[in-house]
Amino acid sequence: MNAVDLIVEDEAWTAISGKTRLAETAIAAACEELDERRAGVVAILLTGDAAIADLNRDFRAKDGPTNVLSFPAGEHADNHLGDIALAAGVVAQEAEARGIALEDHLRHLIVHGFLHLQGYDHQHDDEAEIMEDLERRALARLGVGDPYAE
Repeated sequence: MNAVDLIVEDEAWTAISGKTRLAETAIAAACEELDERRAGVVAILLTGDAAIADLNRDFRAKDGPTNVLSFPAGEHADNHLGDIALAAGVVAQEAEARGIALEDHLRHLIVHGFLHLQGYDHQHDDEAEIMEDLERRALARLGVGDPYAE
């Protein structure tokens, strides 16, 4: 079982109601698509662009904010799978630019971050194809359209 610990650090996220339930259902949908998965608590930090920019710089040596960051817990973490951090401004701008609901984009990014915590990646085309397929299927369970459709 994967429990969710939701931390809302930026008040911009108040635009979305039912955030904890949204996160829990997104992770549950991703779990349904995995043959094997690691269990544990997932901490989800809903923060602002400046905080994400700091994390991106400190942990990835990249400048500026990004939409989502995932931080898997170490092997010896007791019942903690890892952390997912999301940037309010970037996520809202992306949703608006794509003409999709903010809640649906948040669902997608939570699924994406959770798959990273499960060991999936998208550095190479074959990995990206597997991960994107899992995301599509998990989101379809939630009634969310294909985030990779052109």
